[in-house]
Amino acid sequence: MNKTRPLRASEALLKFWEVQISKSQHASNYFFRKTPSHYHMMLIVMTAYYKQQNLTVEELKTKLFQTSRPKSSSMINEACKESFFYLVKESRDKRRKYIKPTKRFIKEYVFYLTTLNKVCI
Repeated sequence: MNKTRPLRASEALLKFWEVQISKSQHASNYFFRKTPSHYHMMLIVMTAYYKQQNLTVEELKTKLFQTSRPKSSSMINEACKESFFYLVKESRDKRRKYIKPTKRFIKEYVFYLTTLNKVCI
C-alpha cells in the first residue's frame, strides 16, 4: 500500500492546524472547536449568511442535532457574548430573532477558509 499520499495529507492537515492555533488572537479558533456542535453551529450560520438567508434562533436550535435546546441556547448566547454573532429582531414580530455573523467573525472565517483551501489544493 502506498503511504505517500496519506502522509502528505496528514502533514498538510497538521500544518493547517498549527497555523490556525498560532492565530490565537482569533478567539473563534478555540470557541468553534470546543465541541462538534459548536463547529456545526458555525457552519450553519455562515452557510445561511453566504446564501443570504435569514436564519432565526429557533431554526438554528432545531438544526443543531444531538444538542438539547437549553445547550443550543447557551451556545448561541455565548457566541453573541464573544461577538462572533449578533441578533436582529424582526420589525413586525419582536419575538422573532435572526442570528447574523459579525464583520469581525466574517473576516476570521474567510481567513480560515482560505487557509483550509490552501491545504486541500
